[in-house]
Amino acid sequence: MSTSIRNQEYLVISRGQWDRDASPERIQQAIDDFYVWHDEMVAVGKMKAGQRLAPERRLVSRGAIVDGPFSEAKEVVGGYWFIYADSLDDAARLAAGNPCLACGLSFEIRPIEPERASAYVHATETPPV
Repeated sequence: MSTSIRNQEYLVISRGQWDRDASPERIQQAIDDFYVWHDEMVAVGKMKAGQRLAPERRLVSRGAIVDGPFSEAKEVVGGYWFIYADSLDDAARLAAGNPCLACGLSFEIRPIEPERASAYVHATETPPV
């Protein structure tokens, strides 16, 4: 039996690129439909706005700041926003209404961890044992 936290916040990461065979008009229609859908979800409190990401970037790691290499084009992150839902499944169902899915984008949904990081608690960054 799983428990859910009412109105937990979830990060939605927009991934991928537009279908190569989709016309600019079809893509623009999906984008326009997205903003109508998104604005409605924000207005009723099911989402919080995020932002598109610009193409410029840097990778910061131990001892270096570099221009790349980065993930393959299919792993491009184009933007993000937030969903408020009772569970991860509910958040996924809500994201499934995004009109941009029809033109090639996909969405990764991750619960926002409300607690601070700790080296003593298993988390995303903890290596497998």
